[in-house]
Amino acid sequence: MSSPEAQRLQKYLARSGVASRRACEQLIAQGRVTVNGAVVSQPGTTVVPGADEVALDGAVVRPPESSVALMLHKPPRVLTTMDDPQGRATVASLVPAEQYPGLFPVGRLDADTTGLLLFTNDGQLGNSLIHPRRHVEKTYLALVEGQPTEPQMEALRNGVLLEDGPTLPARGRVLPLSQARTVAAQLGWSLKGGRRIVELTITEGRNRQVRRMLAAVGHPVLQLHRCSLASLTLGDLAPGQWRLLTDGEVAELAACAGDC
Repeated sequence: MSSPEAQRLQKYLARSGVASRRACEQLIAQGRVTVNGAVVSQPGTTVVPGADEVALDGAVVRPPESSVALMLHKPPRVLTTMDDPQGRATVASLVPAEQYPGLFPVGRLDADTTGLLLFTNDGQLGNSLIHPRRHVEKTYLALVEGQPTEPQMEALRNGVLLEDGPTLPARGRVLPLSQARTVAAQLGWSLKGGRRIVELTITEGRNRQVRRMLAAVGHPVLQLHRCSLASLTLGDLAPGQWRLLTDGEVAELAACAGDC
């Protein structure tokens, strides 16, 4: 059996789920990381997994023995966190966290937002997918008040000004009424009162971004559902259910994430 190959310390930390590789470089520069008991302040330092002991603030850090990635069809009224001090319902109860130690959600969905939520125990993959430079596509279906006009949709496509700056261009359309009725029936939404469904694809991950974008053009979101992330779609996965990703799907995600 071949020996583990040496790897840069910041990559080892990111792989262990500590933070993004760039953030790990900062932790190293701050003198918070030790290798075999000695403080290391140079990010270029290499370590051998399984042979060298790496610690952050005194706590030993180890990458997962095997990487895993899965998707969850997140139901409503569930927080995207693995622990809540107030005892509210979290996604941790819906995924096999004990079976796959170190599992964490990649990004987040609001408590009331449903749909595709990705999990992994691979810190490097997870942090790369949410890195602002990667522009990973996320597609949402939004039930909104009123019917957006074409100029309003064009504004969304070009980018709208929010309180934290302009958004990047998006893809968006108002679903034809026949299609909207089918989607509404599937998701348990009501089109009464002139409500319509907007499909919006964004490449950023700001807090409540889709809700804020649609509110900015005058159509507040009543219900929100994420139907795809990068090349992944929910398929027939029912609310509250999860499935492991295939090797091919993981490879596509890794290619999408690139090397941050």
